[in-house]
Amino acid sequence: MSLFSRRRAGLGVLGVAVVIASLTPAGGVAAGKEIYLDPRASTERRVEDLLRRMTVEEKIGQMAQIRVGKLRGDCNNANGPLVETCLKAVLSDAHVGSILSGGGDAPVENTPRAWAEMNNAIQRYALEHNRLRIPIIYGADGVHGHNNVISATMFPHQIGLGATWNPALQEQIGVSASKALRATGVFWNFAPVSDIARDTRWGRYYETYSEDSFLAGQLAAANVRGQQSEVDDTAQLAATAKHFAGYSAPANGHDRAAAQIPIRQLQDVVLPSFQAQFDAGVRTVMINSGSVNGVPVHASKYMLQKQLRDRMGFKGVAVSDWQDMKYLVDRHKVAPDYKTAIAMSVNAGVDMAMEPSNAAEFTSLLLANVRDGSVSRGRIDQAVRRVLKLKFDLGLFEKPYVDPAKADGAVVNADRSLARRAAADGTVLLKNDGVLPLPTSAKKIVVTGETADDVRRQLGGWTVEWQGVPDDSPLPPTATVLTGVREAVPGASVVHAATPAAAVADAADADAVVVVLGEKPGAEGPADTENPVLTAEQQAWVDAVQATGKPVVVVLLTARPQVLGAVADANALVAGWLPGSEGGRAIADVLFGAVNPSGKLPVSWPRTLGDPTLTYDQLPGANTSASAKYDPLYPFGHGLSYTSFTTSGTSVSVDRRDGVVKFTVANTGARAGTVVVPVYVRQPASPVLTPDARLVGFTRVELAAGQSKQVEVSFKLSQLALTVGDVDGDGRCEVARGGYEAVVGAEKAAFTVR
Repeated sequence: MSLFSRRRAGLGVLGVAVVIASLTPAGGVAAGKEIYLDPRASTERRVEDLLRRMTVEEKIGQMAQIRVGKLRGDCNNANGPLVETCLKAVLSDAHVGSILSGGGDAPVENTPRAWAEMNNAIQRYALEHNRLRIPIIYGADGVHGHNNVISATMFPHQIGLGATWNPALQEQIGVSASKALRATGVFWNFAPVSDIARDTRWGRYYETYSEDSFLAGQLAAANVRGQQSEVDDTAQLAATAKHFAGYSAPANGHDRAAAQIPIRQLQDVVLPSFQAQFDAGVRTVMINSGSVNGVPVHASKYMLQKQLRDRMGFKGVAVSDWQDMKYLVDRHKVAPDYKTAIAMSVNAGVDMAMEPSNAAEFTSLLLANVRDGSVSRGRIDQAVRRVLKLKFDLGLFEKPYVDPAKADGAVVNADRSLARRAAADGTVLLKNDGVLPLPTSAKKIVVTGETADDVRRQLGGWTVEWQGVPDDSPLPPTATVLTGVREAVPGASVVHAATPAAAVADAADADAVVVVLGEKPGAEGPADTENPVLTAEQQAWVDAVQATGKPVVVVLLTARPQVLGAVADANALVAGWLPGSEGGRAIADVLFGAVNPSGKLPVSWPRTLGDPTLTYDQLPGANTSASAKYDPLYPFGHGLSYTSFTTSGTSVSVDRRDGVVKFTVANTGARAGTVVVPVYVRQPASPVLTPDARLVGFTRVELAAGQSKQVEVSFKLSQLALTVGDVDGDGRCEVARGGYEAVVGAEKAAFTVR
């Protein structure tokens, strides 16, 4: 008999109050016996009081995170109502402390209310069937909004948000996602991705903010602050820095393939984006599924203790990725059996195992490790302290439930205007020979290309399910580019041409042709490609309409900067990335000039297929040929506007810790606009190789036509630190003394670090 057939999961306000009151045994707090139930006590006292009351079996259960599919249906991931025998096996018998939804693990009815009711029911069973009444924490991948829910607002994926260069906007998006997730009982979000974009072949490229660690770190930290803010009367949410570390640099470009990263590069390039989030107080970190320099990261004491804890100061919960402890046996082949693999990973520093399939197997094997001394009781206590502290800090002991009646209102179509602004701000005008903005007085616009009206391609992966919206699923409410153009020029004839031949025919009397190109949605391994290039068919489509002589605007809704080929010859090129629910309207806002584009490339746009790992911060070499240097089609930071800007009067001052760069920005064009101004630092000479320029700061400046402003950008001298020493990377990470230059546009200003 299912749990839902006996007792509905949704709890009214009165029901919640009654259940919460029942968590405090009569006279418990008043008598001072159960400090952990007293919200007036410090978190540290509550954790220690609860920890001393727990058996080793109960402690080990807190270190397991199990897929929700084990609690319902056939108890083996088939969807269906929650089943009491399944709940008992996981939550009561195995004492599991955390549940997650993998991509696509939604309730039978995929609505916000159903999510809230399901999570309330799981929480209630857990609280009523463990003697210490420890709440579970529910996790999900809300990587661009509450994207598992069909009716939720889907924000642009991170690569598009990276193009905004706008931390304040990321914080707002974090707040929005947090509200939606928490309204449905999800208090742990496996986002944002902290990895930096390093290889366009990699299937998760679009989940990163930037190829630059500083830019990625600033945006991710802002998103974390938004997610973890306390904005309503529910428990708080934990964000996740993932995937620590080196996950985005597989040697062959394929997801979870082995990475070879010199220690100098690891410390100077890979880790800083994570440090920014640790400094912002991110509560959890997810560990890289892959290996670095021959060692799986989730079995590396060097990575998880020396780097993560000792050097970077992270204090929160470290969780593995999906089934990674088992992968030490059957994929990485560094452990002979699962029991040994668990010991390796836990001893290395993983506090919680995302073990989706078998709770009893994991907990029994970890218990066996404790009993034979393979894992110490002290290490178990250390991990469980972190898990319990997380639950106390979030307020789950006081607020374990949500109100299902409020869930739909908090999620359905929430913050659509914010999503539209984010997509518009992240749209990058790559090329414009004068055809944009399109006139709103146009009589006929042809919209064509395979992605012009394709919701699935526009939303990308991690939407409803892992690989994107399934073919048999209702479509999330989405404005495609076709929709956006029709709304932007309601008095015009907007023709949707489904084929190149139709587009050519319809273009005969058209004012312009908009060709929208994209790629099939996907995630992780299935989204890997060895050919990150627009297809021959896509290039031929653009060639065909170009031959008509009409103005041609190409809109690229892609998961990565693909090699363009002949498409680069179009009159205008617009990078819209994977822009989410309001993406079509946002693109139209840019095309017709309602929004003056301000997006800047957060990555380098490769010129040829041989440049999948091209980044602006490549190290100098002795080869002086053009292609041996940094030679992209469009460089990092590129992005055009419908007006023009200049910078001048650059100066820099430094003290012992900080630097300040001052300059004047002027709008020299005829319309208002916003400009992103990056600030770089370069070293004319350095004890080890350094990039020609390193980003240390940036600013967004709004200016009316003809207006100018003096602005300041500050940076910390510690941002200039490099690992010195020899090839072995065994030197200290320090700021070299000597001469530097701040670079703003075409100007340089010298300064000295003493």
